[in-house]
Amino acid sequence: MKKLLALTSAVAICSGGVALANDELQGLIDDSTQWAIQTGDYKNQRFSQLEEINKDNVGDLQVAWTFSTGVLRGHEGSPLVIGNVMYVHTPFPNIVYALDLADEGRIIWKYEPKQDPDVIPVMCCDTVNRGVAYADNKIFLHQADTTLVALNAETGAVEWSVQNGDPAIGETNTATVLPVNDKVIVGISGGEFGVRGSVTAYNIADGSQAWRAYSMGPDEDILVDPENTTHLGEPVGENSGTNTWEGDQWKIGGGTTWGWYSYDAEENLVYYGTGNPSTWNPAQRPGDNRWSMTVMARDVDTGMAKWFYQMTPHDEWDYDGINEMILTEQEIDGEERKLLTHFDRNGLGYTMDRVTGELLVAEKYDPAVNWTTGVDMDPNSDTYGRPAVVAEYSTEQNGEDVNSTGICPAALGSKDQQPAAYSPETELFYVPTNHVCMDYEPFRVAYTAGQPYVGATLAMYPAPDSHGGMGNFIAWDNLAGEIKWSIPEQFSVWSGALATAGDIVFYGTLEGYLKAVDAETGDELYKFKTPSGIIGNVMTYEFEGKQYVGILSGVGGWAGIGLAAGLTNPNDGLGAVGGYAALSDYTNLGGQLTVFALPD
Repeated sequence: MKKLLALTSAVAICSGGVALANDELQGLIDDSTQWAIQTGDYKNQRFSQLEEINKDNVGDLQVAWTFSTGVLRGHEGSPLVIGNVMYVHTPFPNIVYALDLADEGRIIWKYEPKQDPDVIPVMCCDTVNRGVAYADNKIFLHQADTTLVALNAETGAVEWSVQNGDPAIGETNTATVLPVNDKVIVGISGGEFGVRGSVTAYNIADGSQAWRAYSMGPDEDILVDPENTTHLGEPVGENSGTNTWEGDQWKIGGGTTWGWYSYDAEENLVYYGTGNPSTWNPAQRPGDNRWSMTVMARDVDTGMAKWFYQMTPHDEWDYDGINEMILTEQEIDGEERKLLTHFDRNGLGYTMDRVTGELLVAEKYDPAVNWTTGVDMDPNSDTYGRPAVVAEYSTEQNGEDVNSTGICPAALGSKDQQPAAYSPETELFYVPTNHVCMDYEPFRVAYTAGQPYVGATLAMYPAPDSHGGMGNFIAWDNLAGEIKWSIPEQFSVWSGALATAGDIVFYGTLEGYLKAVDAETGDELYKFKTPSGIIGNVMTYEFEGKQYVGILSGVGGWAGIGLAAGLTNPNDGLGAVGGYAALSDYTNLGGQLTVFALPD
């Protein structure tokens, strides 16, 4: 723990220490022996420079040690490693453990919040949490009940806490947070309960609110400049967050922000996506429903929006846009560009200029996608940037109380929140995907605060005329917009990927396997079955000169909600229970951290 104590002491003795705290966090992120942020780095690349474990020896991996979390729901996210301390989190009740790596994983402290269990039924798709964050000698936890707490990293004592939302009206949390500069950026869940999405910045020093930006509403609520905030290069104009909604529907409009956040320090911009509009019945909310389903770029200091891009106007399928934005610098036509790549739930992989918001690529990353023929890429067209909807699969055109069948992808998307990885060595993205289609029947629903506001019945199943499974793990070229290789999986790949300088890529499967594949070819190099299905994200760190790979197993999440919550009705879990019923033949509940290393 000496390394951690030295770092935190340096912060503590400096006045004006918040700026130093950010420098400290950036230093930890740059140090490949640590895993200091859930996303690997601010660019969300999930790439490690560690290479002791490589494609030539990864087949020799062994279990080094394990840790039981004591919780039996879906385990998303990953541990953090800061100095000699590993921080492990759980789903509800959101326990946090600090483990001493120098003393056989001894529990240094344990934080267990006392949350009202009534928050559980308000959580849409399992009681998951995507992990804690670190900055300024604090561990940040955004609890299920939307309490944001700052814990002393050394003792676990609560230094401050603030309430970010209200579970009584459906606001909950499943996401991690992003510490950046002197702020911590926080989102909100609850689109299926008719909440209005928002992103909030709190001051790291004391938890006071710095700014809040809603996804839809008046200009002053969504923090836009009508003339200088752009959409595909054009000013958004006045009232852009209300004038594509009917009446006051925007007040319960969804657009929640429960995904991942990335940050460009040079531009001082934070990037994230907004979720589906409420309700799932498109007939009840005519118009484009801006700014749901939108990639957003905002100034970290003020929250002011620089640019937006709405991927799925007037969403008819619950294709949330919350998946991660991965930032890269790559050459296009002989010029290095600052890019943003995003694999949306709608099945399209987008490449954009992250400075200007220019759309460069929009292509299907699963061949099964059929709801659209593609995106209009002509800047001079009236429909520039819009996807062309196929009438047969339009739940809006088919109408209420009509079961639209064979829509691909299903509502959980060609990829959900499970984060992809990027290797600057191969310039490929490694993407865990869902190969799932659905039937979708919208119906009229009334809004009641704190009650489900869905308005659709779903059934999910594997994509027809394919390999018979429900997932693929793919390598994607974001400049060409094409798949380089694809590994079929029996179930959706719901685990976050990790790429390393050892020329390997790790991911987990819903059956519980940790797998390692060749970054160039996709050839399988290693697999090991952990005690429960994996929906966590693979991470790596070095301790005392030795590289380790860690993964949380514990089946759950949307795909595993049937097992996690003991549901049997095929239509429960918003259609996932029936689609993933066979999963119970391969795994069971559990909550465990498994850490791997090469033999001594």
